[in-house]
Amino acid sequence: MIRKLIRQMLTAQIFSALTVSLCLLIDSVIIGRFLGVEAIAAYQLASPILLVIGALGSMLAAGIQVACSKSLGRGSQEETDAGYSSAVALTFGISSFLMLLVLAFSSPIASVMGAGRDGALFDQTRNYLVGFIIGAPASMGALILVPFMQMAGQNGLLIAAVLGMTISDIGLDLMNVLVFHGGMFGMGLASSISYYIALVVGCVYFLSKKCMFRFSLHLITKKKITELFRSGVPAVFNMASSVILIFLLNKILLGTGGSDAVAAYSVLTSIGNSANCIATGIGGVSLTLAGILFSEEDRSSLEEVMKQLFRNSVILGLAVGAILVVFAPVFVGLFVPQAGAVQTMAVLGVRLFAAGLIPCCINSALKNAYQVMGRELLTEGISLFGGAIFPALAAFVLSRFLGTTGIWFYFVAGQLITLLAICLYIRYHTKMLPWENGAFLLLKDDFIVPKENVLEADIHTLQDMAAVVRETESFCLAHGESAKISNRIALCVEEMAGNAILHGFEKDKKPHHLSVRVLCKENGWVVRFRDDCRAFDPVHYIPREGKDALGIRLTLAMAEEAHYIYSLNLNNLTLKLPTEKAR
Repeated sequence: MIRKLIRQMLTAQIFSALTVSLCLLIDSVIIGRFLGVEAIAAYQLASPILLVIGALGSMLAAGIQVACSKSLGRGSQEETDAGYSSAVALTFGISSFLMLLVLAFSSPIASVMGAGRDGALFDQTRNYLVGFIIGAPASMGALILVPFMQMAGQNGLLIAAVLGMTISDIGLDLMNVLVFHGGMFGMGLASSISYYIALVVGCVYFLSKKCMFRFSLHLITKKKITELFRSGVPAVFNMASSVILIFLLNKILLGTGGSDAVAAYSVLTSIGNSANCIATGIGGVSLTLAGILFSEEDRSSLEEVMKQLFRNSVILGLAVGAILVVFAPVFVGLFVPQAGAVQTMAVLGVRLFAAGLIPCCINSALKNAYQVMGRELLTEGISLFGGAIFPALAAFVLSRFLGTTGIWFYFVAGQLITLLAICLYIRYHTKMLPWENGAFLLLKDDFIVPKENVLEADIHTLQDMAAVVRETESFCLAHGESAKISNRIALCVEEMAGNAILHGFEKDKKPHHLSVRVLCKENGWVVRFRDDCRAFDPVHYIPREGKDALGIRLTLAMAEEAHYIYSLNLNNLTLKLPTEKAR
């Protein structure tokens, strides 16, 4: 089940990450082919401002995902609406401030970015910033609405918004260079308009009566705003590291190879961002599955998930890396069709970038797993050092010996140094090698529930369920539980598993999988159900009548706590039940 689940999740995550970088890639290609090398350099110099906007939007989106999903899980509509209202107001305020700030100080900002004080490079950098910043409210707004659309199940509308943005961006970019001849300002404005189109498509739902979220000024609170920021901090470190790295490498490249080197780096960044979607996908899967399994104290499954992600890191890293090495001239030619120094440097940079994909994927898997396991400082350290400090330091040192060529080793050197640092950290804290006994998980010795206190079973049919029910009761009795409590726990398994089979398995006539896990703990029992049927929350949405309603109500009445989450097409229900001794 884990291998199949990871394969499905990786496909969705990588495709999603690839879509996000598509508009920036389109801009780079069209700028390179129609506006020239200096325009590419201007685009690269302006990119830190673009990334700042993206960082703030990503931070709020991550905070929304954490805070609002928790309030929905608790069944608090008012708290969810407070998160929605605070997020919308905060996004509008921040993006409007940034827009006015850049519009008022576009010239000084372009100079600080390294474009100088006058000349063509300065003019193009400033013009692109002005055109792009007009779309800041839409850009950030689209980012923060994505998690709300996912919570509401509006996946079709989300796809329509992305397609609308992509198609309009391509069309407007081409109209700018072929019809209006608006230069870099027109390119920035085209992106802005495409973001507004995506926002308008998304608002079709949020302005309708069907919208499950309600905006109210009275629900905007300092406490909720603080919660949104705090929950999104890890995303800030990722984006901030990208901003810092681009800023530092731009400075190093300008001093070593001039604007041609910066233009080559712009091409490399565009191609690299698309290739690096595999690392983003692996990190996303790690974040989700590690969070679920860690909360269940399921060490064996957690270790298996991480090993599968490492295996996929190697496979995908080799596959995508080979494509980059072989087709680097073709990819670079899309941006820079003319042979010359920029094309030569970019091809070399792309091929060296390919060598860093495997360690980058592994680092991403570990970093996100550590985040959900409560090691935020370690996660932030990996983001900062692996995303900015180590790559920039490697570029600076190697440039002293190899000139501009040495700078192109920044990615592979930075990722390898980061992976080595993680291994040394694991060795120091566990006194073991990373691959020994799952040491790479950095779990405490008392984290794992002893194997003899865990019952795990897979259910596919009613006959399987009957056998598991009997096995559950025997398991509880063997661990000293009273007959009454043992029978109640077995009854919980029978009711919830039977409901999943009758209304999940048999209704759509498709093969499904249900796993049951029973844990014997000192302070009570924990029973976890996980299935791949359509979403059904038995904790908050109980049928009004019939045997199913009675069975679900009876199960919830026997449980001290009940938690449900639907994540990536999986129903996850956890019940906590008392022991006879606890009473």
